Amino acid sequence: MECGLIEFIAEASESAAMRTATIQRHTNETRIDVTVNLDGTGVYDVQTGIGFLDHMLEQLSRHSLCDLTVRCDGDLHIDDHHSTEDVGIAIGMAVRQALGDKRGIARYGACLLPMDETLSRVVIDFSGRPFLVWRADFPTQKIGSFDTELVREWFQGFASASGATLHAETLYGANSHHIAESLFKGLARSIRQAVETDPRRSDAIPSTKGTLGGEKAG
Repeated sequence: MECGLIEFIAEASESAAMRTATIQRHTNETRIDVTVNLDGTGVYDVQTGIGFLDHMLEQLSRHSLCDLTVRCDGDLHIDDHHSTEDVGIAIGMAVRQALGDKRGIARYGACLLPMDETLSRVVIDFSGRPFLVWRADFPTQKIGSFDTELVREWFQGFASASGATLHAETLYGANSHHIAESLFKGLARSIRQAVETDPRRSDAIPSTKGTLGGEKAG
């Protein structure tokens, strides 16, 4: 949730070799700078001021092979909510910018991700129609000092801003840290599949409508 003025600066670069975007999203609550390279190697430089969120975003970068740089200066004297949600929004915006018209991408990605006693399933469609289905419960309210309810807030922000239909579900698990990490890693692997170029149709938008701009897509 945002309050007051929102400023956006977006830069995108699309080519066969590199799909990158830089987003600056500044509000009265948070000042966030994000750079994403979808064709990277999983190099990350993340500083949000929230240790557990940094850890999850490092996993997101490493397992999606998307390079990720994040800087966030947020109102942590209140709580972690605004920073967590807004970082999800900013990363989603950067991914959407970097994908451009989505020409040639696989579009869909899915992953079953185990982590010790936990198993999570994450499925993504870069459809242009943002929607989150969330079926994950945490046995504790906190992971260290981090509120577990904020995991969903991050996923909601990412799905909305990236224009993705996103289903995230923990099938079973007993450890809150493992549940959160399996969801972020599952998302990472799903993104990795979905943004890959299909060599058989590298020049085509993966929809019978010929666009993935946000309307109902086939």
